[in-house]
Amino acid sequence: MKFNLKPKKGEAAQAEFKNLMMEEAELASVLEIQKWSVPEGYLEIEYYPLRPPFSYAAVIQNEETLEYLYVLDELPLSKEERDGYFRLRNILEFELQAPEGEETLAESFRRQMPVILSKHRKVLEGISPIGVRKILYYLERDIVGYGKIDPLMYDEYVEDIGCSGVNKPVYLWHRKYENIKTNVIFRDEQELEDFVMRMVHKSGKHVSIAFPIVDVTLPEKHRLAVSFGRETTPYGTAFTIRKFRKDPFTIIDLIENETINESIAAYLWLLMENKMSVMIIGATGAGKTTALNAVACLIKPSYKIISVEEVAEINLPHENWTSTIARSGFGAESEGEITLYDLIKSAVRHRPDLVIVGEVRGEEAYVLFQALATGHGGLCTLHAEDVDTAVKRLTQPPMSIPTSIISLMNCVINVKHVRTPVFLESGRKLSSRKFVNVTEIKEYDSYQEVFSWNPSTDTFNENLSESYLLKKMASSLDIPVERLLEELEYRKKVLAHMVEQGIRDYRSVNKVLSKYYNNPELFQKEFLENSGW
Repeated sequence: MKFNLKPKKGEAAQAEFKNLMMEEAELASVLEIQKWSVPEGYLEIEYYPLRPPFSYAAVIQNEETLEYLYVLDELPLSKEERDGYFRLRNILEFELQAPEGEETLAESFRRQMPVILSKHRKVLEGISPIGVRKILYYLERDIVGYGKIDPLMYDEYVEDIGCSGVNKPVYLWHRKYENIKTNVIFRDEQELEDFVMRMVHKSGKHVSIAFPIVDVTLPEKHRLAVSFGRETTPYGTAFTIRKFRKDPFTIIDLIENETINESIAAYLWLLMENKMSVMIIGATGAGKTTALNAVACLIKPSYKIISVEEVAEINLPHENWTSTIARSGFGAESEGEITLYDLIKSAVRHRPDLVIVGEVRGEEAYVLFQALATGHGGLCTLHAEDVDTAVKRLTQPPMSIPTSIISLMNCVINVKHVRTPVFLESGRKLSSRKFVNVTEIKEYDSYQEVFSWNPSTDTFNENLSESYLLKKMASSLDIPVERLLEELEYRKKVLAHMVEQGIRDYRSVNKVLSKYYNNPELFQKEFLENSGW
């Protein structure tokens, strides 16, 4: 039988629960004595909080091999606390109710816990307030969160979390240390399979030996790819979580990270305003989706946008944006399947100014090009090494774009994760993502490179004087190309000012663009006063 408290009792339980809990500062000072110590043979490189004061990340380096190791440092439970944890967890299996309305799992858990603790006082009898806090941390981690990898989800430096099987260490893609091994290991096959099944069920999907390969979007919009059991992976269940950034990288971040410079950003801003189509190409992990989000932030705030994806990765501040996601079918006949092809066909009927496709790889590319032919702008990504390869992929099955309309894709951006080779002792170690080429498509076999990255100097070369698209835009606007080049210089200064002022999150960038378009004269006056030129 479910237990329901009247509002008054619920409020009393919340108050009692608050009194039981220590203040964060006091708790942190008490727990400071339990801070970890560096293992022998290692040097501590970094130590930073994940969910303080309960979990921290330490990056250490082996003194002999110089290999980096990512250590997840969590406060351990004592034997009494562990027993209390299991007692309370058994009760929660019966008492914990589903979230109400728009509540998240975490919000629902925190709302119900005071009431449940008030009802079952004896469960944690004899355990200190600190112990109670630790138990609640582990319960929330395991029931609401991601279990033993949950603290890793709070690390802003971590992009991917992957496990290759039982008794294999979890690896991370860390922005500072790239692929780095952790001390987190799934020792038990059942534990790993249960974890993966719980994650897949969170997204409303199913995984089993019969259907071992799953690619889903989790409720927090993280992307989960799974190979279940030993049907396709000899070492047992494997998974990769690609973390979704609630605060996506913007064009300002790309400038600050030197992925691009102000000239490239200003040029792309002009393309987006004039509904030019842009394709972002690169290898897996090159940063295509990050680049797509950043370039999409430059779209005029009033434009109507429809995005089409297999899993949700696009995140825009635009109010007039509709996100659509493909759906797999049901049963052997895949009844009810909604493909990217279907979504793009539907999107065109909604009269969007711009259609964004997360990734093109099949017949949906043909529909996208038909949309471009009717005057819609387009933005998409494609797996390809360079422009030649991209065009060949587009013109061959299954995409089969006629060579006569390949120029409807106006511009191709090649993104790469570049590294300085180990054998080059230049003293300058480089590992970052770059827009190595920005190329305009004139015809099927005729391209014009307007920007390129020089690896020897780590600078960008530009050739805007030969830009085919600037001439095309100038012709359609009935203005000289020189006027467009002046506008580019002005926008470069606006972008540089935003970098200096730290105007970088996607909503702030969108706000600046709104001011720019809604009242350009006032914007220019305010900008001139603030920037001092």
